[in-house]
Amino acid sequence: MAGAGWRGARGGRATDCCRREGRGRGAGRLTSLPPRGSEEVGDLAGGRAAAATWRSRIPTAAAWSSQPLTPGVFRVKMGSQAVKPLRVFLLMMRVWRRHLICQRGQQPFLTCIRAVGACPLVFAWVRWAVDLNSFACQSLKYNHPQTEVRNEKADEFLALLKEWAVLCEKYVHQDVDSNLAGSEDQEDADTLDKDEFVVQKLIGIRYDGTGRKKGVYFKVQWEGYGPEEDTWEPIDNLSDCPLKIREFVQEGRKRKILPLPGDVDVICGGPPCQGISGFNRFRNRDEPLKDEKNKQMVTFMDIVAYLKPKYVLMENVVDILKFADGYLGKYALSCLVAMKYQARLGMMVAGCYGLPQFRMRVFLWGALSSMVLPKYPLPTYDVVVRGGAPNAFSQCMVAYDETQRPSLKKALLLGDAFSDLPKVENHQPNDVMEYGGSPKTEFQRYIRLGRKDMLDWSFGEEAGPDEGKLLDHQPLRLNNDDYERVKQIPVKKGANFRDLKGVKVGANNVVEWDPEVERVYLSSGKPLVPDYAMSFIKGKSLKPFGRLWWDETVPTVVTRAEPHNQVILHPTQARVLTIRENARLQGFPDYYRLFGPIKEKYIQVGNAVAVPVARALGYCLGQAYLGESDGSQPLYQLPASFTSVGRTAVQANAVSVGTPAGEVVEQ
Repeated sequence: MAGAGWRGARGGRATDCCRREGRGRGAGRLTSLPPRGSEEVGDLAGGRAAAATWRSRIPTAAAWSSQPLTPGVFRVKMGSQAVKPLRVFLLMMRVWRRHLICQRGQQPFLTCIRAVGACPLVFAWVRWAVDLNSFACQSLKYNHPQTEVRNEKADEFLALLKEWAVLCEKYVHQDVDSNLAGSEDQEDADTLDKDEFVVQKLIGIRYDGTGRKKGVYFKVQWEGYGPEEDTWEPIDNLSDCPLKIREFVQEGRKRKILPLPGDVDVICGGPPCQGISGFNRFRNRDEPLKDEKNKQMVTFMDIVAYLKPKYVLMENVVDILKFADGYLGKYALSCLVAMKYQARLGMMVAGCYGLPQFRMRVFLWGALSSMVLPKYPLPTYDVVVRGGAPNAFSQCMVAYDETQRPSLKKALLLGDAFSDLPKVENHQPNDVMEYGGSPKTEFQRYIRLGRKDMLDWSFGEEAGPDEGKLLDHQPLRLNNDDYERVKQIPVKKGANFRDLKGVKVGANNVVEWDPEVERVYLSSGKPLVPDYAMSFIKGKSLKPFGRLWWDETVPTVVTRAEPHNQVILHPTQARVLTIRENARLQGFPDYYRLFGPIKEKYIQVGNAVAVPVARALGYCLGQAYLGESDGSQPLYQLPASFTSVGRTAVQANAVSVGTPAGEVVEQ
């Protein structure tokens, strides 16, 4: 029985060590690991002490009020700016929704179009991914097959990193052979009793911070049982199997399944702050960080404090600069400065980088004092303005000065993005189909390119699955009532519920019922015009059941597709925009496939950072890594070649975009 382990049902035996006594798989004799300490895994092993140290240096709210932000893109410089070589790992994280970790190779280009960008002399691909949403994990794993995808919370991920450091110190860095030598002898001497089970292999690791037994769990593969019988067992219950644990930890460290402090070059993330949402009636304006819904920003900074990367990039909504006098934005800046990082804060508009949506977001750069602080890329496209920056942070907009006259490309519109896509019905069951036509614009030719043409090497030299097919061109299926309503919305620019029978626009642009028209009802007996549409924003809104048009843009791609209080109807079809149409508005290439129910796919697209924005930021990151920018100025003008990367195959003639020929709305 050498090399086996054990499994307990009513009792069990560990062939690595000795006998297990317990009831059920989760029971057994407990054996504690050695106590953790800084002497075992470095200065950041405990995590809490380090966090307490940098938190003690964060200025108070009173200090913030007495020290207003400096004009221009916010920047704090600390120390020299000598450039060091790029480390082996590039960690990219979105703390609540998405975490991406990339590893450097030897190829001559740096590209991860959703995360890093394109810059000469360095190459990166997604190495790890962590996401709370299981469907997002499926999408990440499918599109990044070399990635270690983890489905867990950010705080549990951080706890696991700390425990992993302890395990690596015990089983990798120390000489454990002498301590475990007697285990194999004991293993051969004992025989299995009835109802004893054997551990085949440990195949996974996670941290459970909510269960009855908090701590590290291993996923156990049992000898003689199929994958459906694999179970998660707490590490204490496997204390009699150190050989199996050592085997897993040594192999895991060799494969780099988790990063240790010193492994990481860059941490990127977008910690959500749902506590500041306008939909939250109980927002804590005095102390926003005491709201549990805002704690993810604290977790994000704790991860930075533990792994201590060279660079940090945080993305968030503009509300962090609006709510409570910008409390959360100032907190994030202060955290980085307290950890001795240089810091910059800027607001970027997605439409300025080649998309038909506005979408303003906050991006915070951080860099160690020994590194060059990355700049922000200046716009390359004109944009249809749909809102402004908070007054107190207006100087943090990433834009050209009013006195400058840059040569920008023409703003992209909806017709540029998806006028080539085939007509689909309200109910479209197929998530893979043929295009059925040729692209009509340069954007459409570009977005249809394959992985290699876009410098995406997630599949190595292989072309990757599904290329050349149209994926996820499915709309959210409207219920029968909403479908009847949508079919009666006119096919014209600006159409919405106000064009339905029985609605009249009165004084001050407020809708009211037309007294001369009897109220119209649907086949279900419900009214054609719902009461919520009439009362939305006190009757002044144009959004309910609003129809988009080809020469327009959208304010922001969101995570839902219901037409009740947003303009999301297709210009000429009786449906909402499909997942693929929304994905194009975010800049996702057509080969990028999503998983999960249709509503979950909309969520994944709406939560993402716009691809062209990420790519432009990645280019500036590459410039800083290579020492090709000095970091003294906050803004960087992208070279002319940047906007044409990968577009040699998409030389297109100018095409006038209007309503596609033959498109007729369903009546």
